[in-house]
Amino acid sequence: VVQVAESGGNFVQEGGSLRLSCRVTGAIFDDYGMGWFRRSPGGEREEISYFNEFDQLQYLADSVKGRFTASRDRANSAQYLQLNDLKPEDTAMYYCVAGHGTRSDYTHYGWWGQGTQVTVSS
Repeated sequence: VVQVAESGGNFVQEGGSLRLSCRVTGAIFDDYGMGWFRRSPGGEREEISYFNEFDQLQYLADSVKGRFTASRDRANSAQYLQLNDLKPEDTAMYYCVAGHGTRSDYTHYGWWGQGTQVTVSS
């Protein structure tokens, strides 16, 4: 069975940094896309980043450009999200997802992690 596990969330002060990690285990083939989403309290789900199956970063949200850096490590079936200059509005549960297909549909039947909480205080 495929499992996705995130880690790295924490409570930080405004302006601080965190590094989120995500690891996929149990997948037979590694030709899947990977992405990060977040959901703030009472808010909608927001897509943060997307790597296609060729490890190309095809999307990074405007709201995080210049502050967040996404990377993928295929050898370790992992991806990372470096969060710098954190703001209170970045407070959310961050989810990792992996799946086959295109950016528009890979989440439909993809594998989701349980999420890791990021809380930024002002």
